[in-house]
Amino acid sequence: MTGGRWLLRAASLGAALLVWQGLTSLDVNLWLRFEQFPTVGEVAGAFAERAGTGPFWQDLASSLRRIVTGFALAAVLGVAVGTAIARSRIAADVLGPLLEVLRPVPAIALVPVAILLFPSNEQGIVFITCTAAFFPVLVSTRHAVGALTPVWEEAVLTMGGGRARILFSVVLPGALPGIFGGLSVGIGVAWICVISAEMISGEYGVGYRTWQDYTVIDYPGVFVGMVTIGALGWLTSTAVERAGRRLTRWLPARDSSGPVPSSAARTRTWRGPGRSPRAPHPAGARAGATGPRSGSGPFPEQTREVTP
Repeated sequence: MTGGRWLLRAASLGAALLVWQGLTSLDVNLWLRFEQFPTVGEVAGAFAERAGTGPFWQDLASSLRRIVTGFALAAVLGVAVGTAIARSRIAADVLGPLLEVLRPVPAIALVPVAILLFPSNEQGIVFITCTAAFFPVLVSTRHAVGALTPVWEEAVLTMGGGRARILFSVVLPGALPGIFGGLSVGIGVAWICVISAEMISGEYGVGYRTWQDYTVIDYPGVFVGMVTIGALGWLTSTAVERAGRRLTRWLPARDSSGPVPSSAARTRTWRGPGRSPRAPHPAGARAGATGPRSGSGPFPEQTREVTP
């Protein structure tokens, strides 16, 4: 990413903070009421005060532990089940109807189930987090695997490869872009649900502390929790996206100025043996169609399509 883009992003964030500071310091009360909101300075002071205490880091570590554990389980289960449903009719018939019935149920609605099912709140929160991230990964994996062309699989079979070779050499690498799309969505949904679960049944965590600040009307503390949640969500989603880019480096690179041109649209000029190709020229194209130009040598310019 260029320095100009970083500067633009920083300017966007700074402009949002300036608007926030202006609305809260002037106690704007039109249709939206900002007189109860803390200013940017108050939130920054509360954040600096909280960051110097042990409970803040304990809450942060608890939330990160829950999100990493639940998301890792969801990633493994979602990829495995999605691949099985996409490639096996038996799995699709046995698991498909059950999962489609459970998929519309919000993960946060499973809090009573988690309380009854698991012996501790910690395990229940991890279960809710895993459930929240599981379905986006499942759906994206199923569609990505189902969209693969069978040509490569047939090529592996022709060369004597078995099912394991097809799975690990063709199916999973080919579906990686779609899988990481589901993982990016899943990490965001997981943060929403883990914070909600901590507010309802947690003992530690950023969500629990944010709700406690709200109950005692500590609005700067509430905004400290919101900022912390946003920063953690941004860091984890960025980590997932960067991992996806590293694992899919074999994909065609995109130019920042626009999409990659198709192979049918790429042309070059052939100027005969011993001459380097150059961009096609309209005059050269006409000369190649009607005859050599004067002074062009024994090899007139000809434009042809180049296919990979």
